[in-house]
Amino acid sequence: MRRSTKLAAVVLSGSLGIASLAACGAKSNDTASSGSSEGGLKVGMAYDIGGRGDQSFNDSAARGLDKAKADLGVAVTEADAKTGEAEADKETRLKNLVTAGYNPIIAVGFVYQGAVEKVAKENPNTKFAIIDSASDTQPSNVTSLTFSEQEGSYLAGVAAANKSKSKHVGFIGGVQSELIKKFEAGYKAGVKSVDPSIAVETTYLTTPPDFSGFNSPDKGKEAAQGQLDKGADVIYTAAGSSGNGAIEAVANAGKLAIGVDSDQAAQPALAKYKNSILTSMVKNVDKAVFAYIDSAKKGAPFTGVKNFDLKADGVSLATTGGKIDDIQGKLNDAATAIKSGATTVPTAP
Repeated sequence: MRRSTKLAAVVLSGSLGIASLAACGAKSNDTASSGSSEGGLKVGMAYDIGGRGDQSFNDSAARGLDKAKADLGVAVTEADAKTGEAEADKETRLKNLVTAGYNPIIAVGFVYQGAVEKVAKENPNTKFAIIDSASDTQPSNVTSLTFSEQEGSYLAGVAAANKSKSKHVGFIGGVQSELIKKFEAGYKAGVKSVDPSIAVETTYLTTPPDFSGFNSPDKGKEAAQGQLDKGADVIYTAAGSSGNGAIEAVANAGKLAIGVDSDQAAQPALAKYKNSILTSMVKNVDKAVFAYIDSAKKGAPFTGVKNFDLKADGVSLATTGGKIDDIQGKLNDAATAIKSGATTVPTAP
């Protein structure tokens, strides 16, 4: 009931909606408030669980937003999700952005699929983009920004297999979903391409509708410790900020971690563990976000599904720390095979 009241208040006041957005967890970064982008493009971003500062997925999206603000002069605002929130909260967050005049609106994460479809249908003149999700039922004013996570994860698997001394590696997924299974499938395929005898541990932190697996470092740490106890010496975690806990456990054990989404060895908050981060499977969400905003500013926003694969530099392996320099030739060969079509990476385990 309070959510409805807040939304009505915004409509009646005719304001920019900043008060309502703040009530929904928004962090105004809106240059229009200073007049520098008055009359220009206003971009709203609704983050996934963990928000800006997760050192991973959301931070990558945030970098794209920051670049668009700096390079394109657009006005922006950001709204955070909360662990355990209801579907109605996501809908309200998006509606408040619409009411406040933000267009386009970017939803970060597949958890927004239902909310984006509903709010987009109700607001056909507002453009939406959703990251990591595509649906046959979403309206034409929604663009899907997707990635070939399995391809980057395959390379992570090749790296893990070449660096494992125990011939035993691990994969930790935040939430057991079709998206995260793509990471798992690619990683396992990459490992097995090097040595089919290598054992691969698999652990998921939560299953839908519980999405806390993306924002629970304690669960990540516990899962990693369990895999370490079984003998894994290289662990790849695709779990948002939960991966921070996994990296901590792996570092404390003197083993190797593989980060995800952002170059985690270069993240200040993880600096004390950087020597234990072998590489990161970087999903260049920032490039996709910037490209989408740029297309909107030019008056021809992307439509349908825009996929960013290995060939398009949508995914890659980070080289910070130089720990994969000695196997770069093998990684390049694997990447070339994927790009040429000689290797088809599975999307399901």
